[in-house]
This record gives sequence, structure tokens and C-alpha cells, in this order.
Amino acid sequence: MIHVQNLKKEFKKTVKEPGLKGSIKSFFKPKNEIITAVDDISFDVSAGEILGFIGPNGAGKSTVIKMLTGILTPTSGSCEINGKIPYKNRKSYVKEIGVVFGQRTQLWWDLALRETYTVLKEIYEVDDESFKKRMAFLNEVLELESFITSPVRTLSLGQRMRADIAASLLHSPKVLFLDEPTIGLDVVVKDNIRQAIKSINENEKTTVILTTHDLQDVENLCDRIVMIDKGKKVFDGGIDLLKQSYGQSRELRFVPVAVSDADKLNYGREFSLGESDLRVENDGHTVSVRFNNDKVSVEKILSYTLKTLHVKDISVTDADIEEIIKGIYKSGVSPDA
Repeated sequence: MIHVQNLKKEFKKTVKEPGLKGSIKSFFKPKNEIITAVDDISFDVSAGEILGFIGPNGAGKSTVIKMLTGILTPTSGSCEINGKIPYKNRKSYVKEIGVVFGQRTQLWWDLALRETYTVLKEIYEVDDESFKKRMAFLNEVLELESFITSPVRTLSLGQRMRADIAASLLHSPKVLFLDEPTIGLDVVVKDNIRQAIKSINENEKTTVILTTHDLQDVENLCDRIVMIDKGKKVFDGGIDLLKQSYGQSRELRFVPVAVSDADKLNYGREFSLGESDLRVENDGHTVSVRFNNDKVSVEKILSYTLKTLHVKDISVTDADIEEIIKGIYKSGVSPDA
């Protein structure tokens, strides 16, 4: 469905020297610098797959998405989606994709939502019968009925996001690009949006590219993730593979019988662990010990803890995906071959 090969995007940036003299000089004799926003990225996405496309701010995510949607032309490399090259076949291509940007809307601010969809129906050239069936499906999945007669400007953020997703799906696109679809939403609304995306993917086999900073979105929705940093790909695989490859961190949490007893513990000295392999937090009730399982086993950590002090409750958990990803960024993992 989606084939991206050695994709690269460079931008020319004018460098201005400070002061008035620098401004005049840059006007008559500008000095340019080449910025590489995306550097040799390759990946494939199968039909019906939900791909999480993640990375820190400035990693190049938005630039890649803009090339995949046909807004930008690559400096080199190629991308092909459903047999079309986005920036060459723009007019026919856009009829096969849907795009939702979490901080922007494609809806008309002063029109009632129902009227907005009628306008989009004409733009996408959807026939009456297909439109009727489509709206019935979207009403069921996204629960639009309670606010479909309201002007867009009166909708809450959660309602507007559902409305935007519906707008992007009116023409039954084969690929849906979602950029931060749960940004700024409360927990309940986030869960509703996630369930709707899952339902659309399962019922329609729509291929979804999801960019997000909410790692719960990634864990709940994505079959696979591609992670980029500084324009380069640093990981491509499933959540389980990510945890298996980089999830060396474990967390021991316990409630000591006496809080002061926790002072008896010194994991760093006992197991020769440095700051990068050990983090201990005590909130006055519960003690949390995050440690590198490659350097010391869970069995040894538990044995030392229970031998040193009395506890009322104790548990060990695997590293969560957020901690794993932070660790990857911090360690500067080399891109996949």
C-alpha cells in the first residue's frame, strides 16, 4: 500500500548576521545554509495496517507526512501510495486519502456540521446513496447525532475532533493520516476517539498513519511503529519487539512497614549500579526502584530488598513504552540497516 524509499528533504535557510549591517548584507548578498529535515528514510506499510509514526519535536515527522500527502516534493528518494506518487498525481491522489490535523480543522466555522458534510460531499463527488450509507456508518462509530445540527464554532474540542475524523472519511479513503488526533482531550474522550479509529480500521480495512506524542495512542492502536529522530529512522518494528530490544528497565515498587527503613537500602553500592542504571524515588509512602535488568536480575533486587527491610506490599513491573522511547532518544541508537 505505502512504499517509502530513501526519502530525503532539504531546505535552504538564509543565515543573517546580527545588526543592521547584517540585515543589509543578507539582503544584497544572502548567505544560505542547507538544512536536512529528513535523511534517507525507508519503510513500507501494508494495506489495513495502523502505523505509529513517532519522534520528538523537530524530528522530521511533519515533513515526512507532508511528502506522503503530496504537500511537499522530496529532494531525493521516492514515495508511492496505492500506486500513485503523491506530489505528481496530486489531484487523483487526494481522493484516496483522508487527513486530520489535531490543531487545525477542515470544517467551516459558521456552518452547521450537517451542512459542512453536504458541502464536502459535493467537493469529493460522493453520490447521494453512498453519502447516506456513509453518514449512517460515521454516526454510529463517532456518535455525531447529538451535535450534527450545531455550528462548528460551538463544538467542544472532543466533538470537533470526531467531526473532523468523519469529514476526512466521507469519501471512503484508502489511507487515513492522523496527526495528534487526541491532543488536548480528556481521558474519556481520548478513549472514545481510539475506539472509533479501531472500529474504522477493522470495518473498512483503512490504512492508518498515526503521529502522536501520546504513547497510550501508540500502545492501544498501533500494530507497528516507525520512530525517527533528527531526520533519521531509529526504530521500525512492533511494540513487542521494541520492548524486547530496548526494554531492559524494570521497576520495583514497595511499601515499607516503616518509611525510615528505606534509608537502609543502597542498591547502587550493593550491585555497583551507576545513575544511568538506577533510579530510586520515595514519596513518603511508596518506594520506586527503576533498574537495568541487564546489569542486575529481578531476583537479586527482590532478595536484597526483602532481606534488608520489612515490607507491606511489593510488585515488579516491566518498563512502559514511554520510558523505553526516552531511553532510545537519550542513548542515540543508530538507525536500522
